[in-house]
Amino acid sequence: MTQPVRILMCAPHHYDVDYVINPWMEGNVHRSSRDLAEEQWNKLYQVLKTYATVDLVPPQQGWPDMVFTANAGLVLGDVAVLSRFFHPERQGEEPYFQNWFAENGFQVHTLPKSLPFEGAGDALFDRAGGWLWAGYGFRSELDAHPYLAKWLDVEVLSLRLVDRRFYHLDTCFCPLTDGYLLYYPEAFDTYSNRLIELRVPAEKRIAIDEVDAVNFACNAVNIDRSQDGQVERIIVMNQASDGLKQQLNDRGFTVIETPLTEFLKAGGAAKCLTLKVTEPRHAAPNGSPLQSRVIRLEGHLLDSGLVSRALDTILANGGSFQVLNFDLGEQRQDQSRAEVRVSAPDASVMADIMGQLIDLGAMSPPQQASNATLEPVEKAGVAPDDFYVTTIYPTEVRIQDQWVKVQGQRMDGAIAITQTAEGPIARCKILRDLQLGESVVVGSEGIRTLRNESSLKSSKTEEFSFMGAGVSSERRVELVVEQIAWDLRRIRDRGGKVVVTAGPVVIHTGGSEHLSQLIREGYVHALLGGNAIAVHDMEQSMLGTSLGMDMKRGVSVHGGHRHHLKVINAIRRCGSIAQAVDQGILTSGIMYECVKNNVPFALAGSIRDDGPLPDTQMDLLTAQADYARLIDGADMILMLSSMLHSIGVGNMTPSGVKMVCVDINPAVVTKLSDRGSIESTGVVTDVGLFLSLLVQQLHRLQGQYGSGQAVSV
Repeated sequence: MTQPVRILMCAPHHYDVDYVINPWMEGNVHRSSRDLAEEQWNKLYQVLKTYATVDLVPPQQGWPDMVFTANAGLVLGDVAVLSRFFHPERQGEEPYFQNWFAENGFQVHTLPKSLPFEGAGDALFDRAGGWLWAGYGFRSELDAHPYLAKWLDVEVLSLRLVDRRFYHLDTCFCPLTDGYLLYYPEAFDTYSNRLIELRVPAEKRIAIDEVDAVNFACNAVNIDRSQDGQVERIIVMNQASDGLKQQLNDRGFTVIETPLTEFLKAGGAAKCLTLKVTEPRHAAPNGSPLQSRVIRLEGHLLDSGLVSRALDTILANGGSFQVLNFDLGEQRQDQSRAEVRVSAPDASVMADIMGQLIDLGAMSPPQQASNATLEPVEKAGVAPDDFYVTTIYPTEVRIQDQWVKVQGQRMDGAIAITQTAEGPIARCKILRDLQLGESVVVGSEGIRTLRNESSLKSSKTEEFSFMGAGVSSERRVELVVEQIAWDLRRIRDRGGKVVVTAGPVVIHTGGSEHLSQLIREGYVHALLGGNAIAVHDMEQSMLGTSLGMDMKRGVSVHGGHRHHLKVINAIRRCGSIAQAVDQGILTSGIMYECVKNNVPFALAGSIRDDGPLPDTQMDLLTAQADYARLIDGADMILMLSSMLHSIGVGNMTPSGVKMVCVDINPAVVTKLSDRGSIESTGVVTDVGLFLSLLVQQLHRLQGQYGSGQAVSV
């Protein structure tokens, strides 16, 4: 026999909008009519009494929102979980609701005071599967869900709310008889919508539009009544469009509208005004897929903004957190430490969150450190599913209870493990280089990245900081050039390595002579580019033009459009650029200086290349390997007006290598600055002007310190 429906309500004798704790209250403080609120509440009360037994909890002076009894707690069988209100404005309601539950025979569970949970406003039982849909994001915390699973012995499915207008689950989500669901999808994040679709068949889902949503059509009371052998399905709500009412009628539901506009001013309607206290228990698997991990953050956490970024990352990706401890240190120079419990609704969300936290330098506490999970390579060039994707930051993996440094660090690779007699070796590999016999790190356990203070430093902490991941406008070119010149001189004098990535714009803007001078004076130790930079450099050297334009007069030369092909043909006849230099065909320019000064270069071809030059590598994989070989050991990379090659180089470059991207197009500069490294600087200016200023500044330094004196900064 079906148990009679029993509902708890509270008369609105003290109801008013006295404060603002949700968007609906804004502009409505003390603008609610007490008389009209009483009238609307009584109409709802009379409707519900027709179909259910209605109990009343006495209203209390000073607690105007007690009328919204849905937030009193959550009931299943004879167990009640008392709410812990998020806002102080409602926390005084708790003892009154606790007394009512206790006096009416319920076993009452209370959550920790620091753990918000707002009852049946954020927890709704499915009417077919028996599981509990639990919302979080604004008023209830995700960490409350395991308590619900334990105390109610029910499966909990966590849904994240993302629209502040729908701050409680019951404002945008209404489970109905036989597994139907009335809901507003835009109120949830992508993961939650996917979870809803996995659990509720398409024919059972009734998605409403914004017009019905803001009229709180989902904030409805669903009551079934058996009469003469027939089950009558009733839905009581504030208001519904004709289209929505037709959809519900077609599924066998009878819609009863009763205006509740005075309560909408406080962000509630029919469901908010009621708490069903006769929830039957369904046979369903208990427990919760909720995942929980503890992470540790170390460093100058406040100065670097690391704590804020980590916590924002957790929330933005559908998780929640609890700061377990935070040790700031006693002196400014002391490092801080924090331990944070991270919670996520399931394993896939946790994996996404942990991957990003690891990129920020988060690690497991020493006592909880786990070994990395390894899976074998089953097909050469193919990684296992869920392989860990590397970043530019130095990484270590825990294998056989030891931390092993990953060799060949670069972004967008996999970590391959090879077992040797001396122990495991970890290498960062791009997917195509994975080999049978290797294992690959999967998931996020047993991985940590090592971030130095400069890589964590916020670009907002100083007016200007060289290599501060900023994009400098042209008005600051001289200042940036001065800093770069100091660094170039320092790197050269201590035997370091500078790599230049350049595009043909260097030639077109008159920068060839300046880059040639940098190579000749020992500031450049490798050159990366495409077919075009070499072709147009040698066209200028041999014929005085670039793309057929006279570089001195700035006018087109008759037949100049053929010049680059003539140059390519001449170099091909010689056999290589180096042989053209040896034969006296090429006597100046960037490529000439590379050959004469033994500066290695790599030219990566593309589908649009003419010729190409015999030195241009048209096999993409070989060209990538050549680039990586020349980048190895670099202290600085100058990226000069070449979006394609610069971005490719950026992806190959580990953290700790200073990068300067110069381009007249701000989008190119921003693209490089956004790659994840705080050690890159963008300069928006003409590359020819930049190179001219750079050479001038280096000559000033030469005059100040002489050619043999090392410069330190």
